[in-house]
Amino acid sequence: MEGVERIIPHFFRCPISLDLFKDPVILCTGQTYERSSIEKWLSTGNLICPVTMQKLHDPSVVPNHTLRHLIEEWLQSGNQVESDHLKMIDNDHSIAAVKHILESSESKLDHKLQMLEKIQALSEELPLQNSLLIQLDFFKFLLELVFRNAEGSNFQEDLRFVEKALICAMNLLPFSELGCLNILEEEAKLSQFIFLLEKGSIIIKKCLCHMVEAISSNLETQQLCSTLGKSDKLLQEIIHLLHNNSNAVEDGIKAISALALLELNRENLVKQGAIQGLITYIFNAKKQEKSLAPMAMGTILKLLLSVESAKQAVINHPLGIDAIVKMVFRVSSHHEGSESAVNSLLIICFESRSVGEEAICAGVLTQLLLLLQSQCSGRTKTKARMLLKLLGSMWTENPKVSF
Repeated sequence: MEGVERIIPHFFRCPISLDLFKDPVILCTGQTYERSSIEKWLSTGNLICPVTMQKLHDPSVVPNHTLRHLIEEWLQSGNQVESDHLKMIDNDHSIAAVKHILESSESKLDHKLQMLEKIQALSEELPLQNSLLIQLDFFKFLLELVFRNAEGSNFQEDLRFVEKALICAMNLLPFSELGCLNILEEEAKLSQFIFLLEKGSIIIKKCLCHMVEAISSNLETQQLCSTLGKSDKLLQEIIHLLHNNSNAVEDGIKAISALALLELNRENLVKQGAIQGLITYIFNAKKQEKSLAPMAMGTILKLLLSVESAKQAVINHPLGIDAIVKMVFRVSSHHEGSESAVNSLLIICFESRSVGEEAICAGVLTQLLLLLQSQCSGRTKTKARMLLKLLGSMWTENPKVSF
C-alpha cells in the first residue's frame, strides 16, 4: 500500500544500532551485528557479546552472507526503509521530533520534561539499547542544552530541566566521545557550569562533579582540566561541598582527587582551601567505615603535599596534625589510608620539630605501635618504623612531651 511504512523483520535489524543490516557479521557466540557497530563496541575494550553477555574467547567476526542475501531479496521485493521510522523514541515521537521539542523556546517545560523522561528510560537500559542515542550524539546535544545561556527563563523551571538533562547525559557519558566536553572552554558555557555548581540542586552538583572526574581522566580534555583548575570560583564551589556535610560531599572528594592529578592544578587547589576542606572531611568522617577519608588522606593529600604551601596549611590548621594522626591506625580490613598518613607525617615532621612534638602529643607513637602489630603491608610497616624512629628521637631529647 502506497504511503504505508512496512515493518522490518526484527532479525533484519542490528541489535546495537536497531538499523537495517548493511554489512552483517557474526561473533563467536553466534550473534549477528552490523560490522561498524560491533567494531566500535569492541574498540572501547568491551570483550563480551552485547546480547548474550558471554565473554568472547575470540573477538574476530565472520561475514553473515546468508542474512545479507535474504535482506537484499527482501528489499528487491519492493520493501523500502524509512530512516526516520527506525529512529523512534516511541510510537508518537521520532528522535528528530524530540530534539526539536527540547531545544525549542516555544515548547512548554512539562512537555520537555516528558521527552527527557523518555530519553532517561532509554539511557538507563543496557548499553545495547543506548546505542541509538550514542550514534546520534545525544550526549553532546544534551550538553549544549544544559550549558547554553537561557536568558529570561524561569530560574527554578530551568533548574528542573537542567537536572533531568544532566541525569540523561551522565547515563550516556561512559559510552560517548568525551571530546565534546571541550565546549566548556567557551567562557559563557564555563560560567554556566560554575553557576549550576553554585545554585543547582544536590543532584546537579553530583552530576557536575562526576563530569569533572571524566574531564580529568581523558586525554582529549586535559587542556580543559587545566582550565577548570585555574577557575578560583569553580574550585571554591567544589571545596565548599566538603564543609557543608551534604549528600554531594563524596562527589566533591572525587572531583578534587581528579583535579589534583594534574600538577598544574595543585597550587590553586591549596590556595582555594582544599587542605582545610580535606582536613575537615577527614576529621568528621574518621569514624565512618564507608567514608572516602582514605582517598582524601591517600590520593589527594599526598599529591597536594608536593606543594610547599600545602604543608604550611596542614601545620596551621588547628585540627591538621590530629586528623592525620587519627588516620595512622584506622580500624579497617585493609588499613586504607594508613600508609599515606604515615607518609604525610614523615614529610611534615621531617621539616618541623614542633610538628613532630604536636604529633607525639596527639598520640601518634601509640598509633604507630598498633599499626606495627597489625596486618598492614610490609612497606607500610617500614615507613611506620622510620617515623617512629624520627619521633622517638624527638621524645628522647624532650621527655616532657607527653604521649
